[in-house]
Parts: sequence; structure tokens; C-alpha cells
Amino acid sequence: MTVAAAGRLDSLLAERTEANRAFFTARAEEVARCCHRMAERFARGGRLVALGLSPAARSDVRHVAVEFVHPVIVGKRALPAIGLSREGGPLTVQADLIAEPDDIVIAFGTDEDGAGEAVEALRMARERGCQTIAFSECGAEWEFEPPGEDPFVRQELAETLYHVLWELVHVFFEHRGLLEGREAGPVHDTGASSFLYPFLSEGETGLDEVIEDVRSNVLMKAEEVGELRERTINGSRHELLAAAADLRSLFDRGGKALVFGNGGSATDSMDLVADLRAAPQGWPARAALDLTEDPSILTAIANDIGTEAIFLRQVIAYGREGDAAIAISTSGNSVNLIEALTEARRRELVTLAFVGYDGGRIASEGLTDHVIVTPSQHIPRIQEAQASAYHALRELIELR
Repeated sequence: MTVAAAGRLDSLLAERTEANRAFFTARAEEVARCCHRMAERFARGGRLVALGLSPAARSDVRHVAVEFVHPVIVGKRALPAIGLSREGGPLTVQADLIAEPDDIVIAFGTDEDGAGEAVEALRMARERGCQTIAFSECGAEWEFEPPGEDPFVRQELAETLYHVLWELVHVFFEHRGLLEGREAGPVHDTGASSFLYPFLSEGETGLDEVIEDVRSNVLMKAEEVGELRERTINGSRHELLAAAADLRSLFDRGGKALVFGNGGSATDSMDLVADLRAAPQGWPARAALDLTEDPSILTAIANDIGTEAIFLRQVIAYGREGDAAIAISTSGNSVNLIEALTEARRRELVTLAFVGYDGGRIASEGLTDHVIVTPSQHIPRIQEAQASAYHALRELIELR
């Protein structure tokens, strides 16, 4: 199995490299213009409204909402974003109640079976005057359909795209004269984010010049994640293969995976659990619990004990010998993950972590049986490469 798994890992990486290159090369200017239109709506008081029904789509809904509301770029403004999924009832009803004409509505899972409700909600929003964005041909104003048939690859490209939209919409706020309803400022100042946008000049420029600069930056970010994906998968090749073998063995013995993370990593936990329980490829369902899923449990523990215990207490409640604990983190230093992993090892669970930067304490202190390191300090790119890694892991588990 090791030789076959290693060969399949090479194929998975090659597929992603080519899809990433083709997609963003073809759509970079359109992405830049979409950013401009989004910035105009935010400037007028509009909000981002994300919607999707399936478990995987729900994870993207939550992910894009938290990125806009809680920006990780120092000095960048928080932007209003709302996530609508199956918890709130029919999407058409929710969209009818929430969406306003100046809003931006982004829909996920519109190419999936049973997605008619999401498509109808998107159509309703467009008729109301909202800017609409989707990742398939479904009647949205802006349609960015990723190439290929692999649902994991398509989701990864969509994640990179909505991260790029979030990052680069801020560029147009710095060029206030290019936004309808706002007056131009005398100078341009990128502030604390200047290291991300070295192409921007000090003065206001014309729209075409800014669009071209943003287009170039889209391509730069796509190239960056392509390189980081390769460094992650090749740099952690042995760990991925070993973790897949361990997880397959424990699943076959009736074990389950407990998956957890904070913020954007919490939404990646949602995604991994969705893929384990109901992979779109039709693979066998695997037992998994998302420890970020129940807000009543999370807020009760956080309020009565502290945020450091929100996953620890759940590991105590649910974890048994023969299970697995899987942590997802961009820093590798989150105390609540460290506490939960320490308890999981005490209870003899298999432990695995996906971490960014240099691996943080989780890697340096050897807190897991397997650690997949994504060597970067740029949080959006870390999360995108981590998605490729855990998607590859999910496929390797089923490799016979």
C-alpha cells in the first residue's frame, strides 16, 4: 500500500498544481473586477451573505463569514458577513428575510445534487439587486467555476478564490476615489498591510491601473499557494502516509475521529468531518465528531471554565482508546488545542495535527503522533494548503 499511496499522493499534487494554474490564469482579471464591485457595495453599507446547504458547503459558508468579520491582516477593517445554512430553515426563506439590495450574496454547493434551494435563493437575491457570486453555472452575476471533476480540488480552488476576494477587496478601500459614493483621499496608504501589496503607489490612480495591479496580485497569490501546497505535501509525505494508515486501521476497528480547531480552522474541522462522514466520492462513511459544532457546549465550557477547556472537556467526554484526535491550527500554539491533544495522548488516542508557521508548540514539543506542517506565516495560504493535505489524507485512507 505504501508504494501505491505514495504514487497516488504524487498524482493528487499534480492535479492540484495544474488546476490552480489554469483556473487563476484564466480568471485573474475577472476576480480583480469582482473585488472592485464588492468594495463599492461594502462602502455603501452592504454586507456579505454566504449560503449553502450541504455539510461541505456549510463549512465554506462559515469560513468565508469568519474571514470577513474577523480579519487576520493587522489594521484591516472588519467587514459585515452573515452565514446562512440548513440550521436556519429553508435557504429561500432565510435569504428573503436577510438579503438587502446592496448586499453581496455568495453561494456554495450550487453544483451538487439537491442544490435547487441554494440556486433559487441566489436567483431571488439577484432579482433584489444583490451582487451574486457562485462556483458553477447557476445564474449568478459572477460565476467562477473551477476546472475538473474532483470535488475536493474544486472546493480548494473556491477557498483560495474567496480568500483572495477577502484580501484584495481592501485594496479598493485605499483608493476611495474609485468607489461609488466615496470621495478620493489625497494619498494612498496601505498601512500595516503594505508588505502584502508592494505594487501600490502613493497617489490615487485610474481604475484600469489598479485592476491590473490587483490582477497581478491574484496571480502572485495563486502561485504562492501552489508552491506552499507542494512544500506541505512533499515535506510531510511520510507523516501523511503514516497517518492515513493509522486512521484506516482505527476506523476499520470501529474507532472514531474527534476533530477541532479555532476560527477558520474550526470551519476546516467542519469540512474534514463532513468529508469523513459523507465524502462526495461515495467512499465508506467514517465515524467522526466535530468538536466545534455545538455552540451550547462551547459557550457553556468557555463561560464556566475558560476557552482553554472547550476541546479538552469534549475529549474527556467522547474520547476512548482506539479513537483519534485531529487538531487543525495555523499557529500550532493554541492553548485549547494543546490541552485537548495532551489529554488525548493520556487516553491513548491516535493524535494528528495540521499546523502552520514552523509548527509551533504542537510540533516542537512532540504533542502528536503525526504532524503535518505548512511552512508559512500567511494564514489564508496556510489554510488553503492544509485543505489540500487533509483532502489527500481522506483519499489515502480509502486506498486499497
